[in-house]
Amino acid sequence: MTTTKDQLFKPGRVSATDKLATTDKVAREIIAEEATRLVTKTERLRRLRIEREAAAPEEKPKKARAKKAAK
Repeated sequence: MTTTKDQLFKPGRVSATDKLATTDKVAREIIAEEATRLVTKTERLRRLRIEREAAAPEEKPKKARAKKAAK
């Protein structure tokens, strides 16, 4: 393997706008990935809830007992 000047010396300075653009791009990618993950999770949980409700037997509501009058 040959040695190059990039391996021996630090690369030139990066401008502030380049750093800002890189940071902005990475942050937007992270936010988009999290949003996609959240939507996927919500859809999966909704589908599971609907399946569970469909499989569960119907429960009849219990009749409310009349309260006894206080003496």
